[in-house]
Amino acid sequence: MRQELMSLPKTLAEDVARNLVMVAKLLDEDAEQAYGYAKVALRLASRVAAVREAAGFAAYGVGKYAEALAEFRAARRMTGSSHLWPVMADCERGLGRPEKALAMAGEPEVQKLDKAGQVEMRLVAAGARRDMGQTEAAVVTLQSPELASNSVQPWTARLRYAYADVLLAVGREEEAREWFARALEADQGGMTDASDRLAQLDGVEFLDALDPEAELEDVSEPEETHGRASAEAAEAGGEDRGAEEER
Repeated sequence: MRQELMSLPKTLAEDVARNLVMVAKLLDEDAEQAYGYAKVALRLASRVAAVREAAGFAAYGVGKYAEALAEFRAARRMTGSSHLWPVMADCERGLGRPEKALAMAGEPEVQKLDKAGQVEMRLVAAGARRDMGQTEAAVVTLQSPELASNSVQPWTARLRYAYADVLLAVGREEEAREWFARALEADQGGMTDASDRLAQLDGVEFLDALDPEAELEDVSEPEETHGRASAEAAEAGGEDRGAEEER
């Protein structure tokens, strides 16, 4: 990216770089704000492939799939690289065209992807199968050497999680539980909610300790009990004093 920005005048390159840095920092935390920075960078340097790619991911992050796809296509034309192929296919899914995404999974571009890209393409293809109601076929799509491997790679948790999820969708609950557990083992960065899914399968319910209503319910009951007990004690005390006076 730095190499690409060197084609711009220094001051302009610095301005574009600052906006791209903010896109990267905010994309997972505040997608709308990241999108705003991406639009600024795009306005400043629309002929830089890295800017078009960043704008694509920012648009993708806020669900603007047509815009994201257009930016990814522009970046691909500029670089000739196929690394954006899986996310382009996922944009087709977002636009309600799973058949197109599935067709892209069989194109020669997939063979040019690295291992991470090929796994990503497999995930997109399985998602497209589910979109089309072909859930059993989605199970088969995810069965691969990468899924069977005990080696933990950056994609392992997401692949195992997707497999568990689709197993659950076809009613294979015990196998799904096993794969959610395996996803959790590989999920060092907390990318998935595998622990929550496991808890649901085990019938465990969590209470939100920060929920004001739950807190009020917990606190009000003892206070009311305490108040009734105090009133009853006071009444009992008054009866005792009355009895003593009569004596």
